[in-house]
Amino acid sequence: MILEPREFIHLFIHWIVSAGVLYMTAILVPGFRIKNFKTAMIGSLAIGIANIFVRPALLFLTFPLTVITLGFFVFVVNAIILRLCAGILRNFEIDGWVSAIIGALILALLHTLLNFLGFGLNFAHYSQVNI
Repeated sequence: MILEPREFIHLFIHWIVSAGVLYMTAILVPGFRIKNFKTAMIGSLAIGIANIFVRPALLFLTFPLTVITLGFFVFVVNAIILRLCAGILRNFEIDGWVSAIIGALILALLHTLLNFLGFGLNFAHYSQVNI
């Protein structure tokens, strides 16, 4: 799949907005620290990559807990992804599980708000096959 220039710009804007949300989360949540916006850009990219490769396996393994908790365990899975990325990256620190879970909740709320306001990325558009 080759992206057209306007699609590439859309993805780039989404990346910047995601980094802004991550940076805003670091401001709002105690124990969740990001040194600067460059680190937030790298962090949002790392979280995106982890969401592609690690999150599906975690969701599969924790499916029974997710069902028992009526879906709330997904926030713990998101916190695991955040802690994993914070452990790998320099200048991105999360002190404990409480900060990670609160950070996952704030990230979800901010992303939901931005999607509601029209800043979301429509992935259905990118799944079309063009021959």
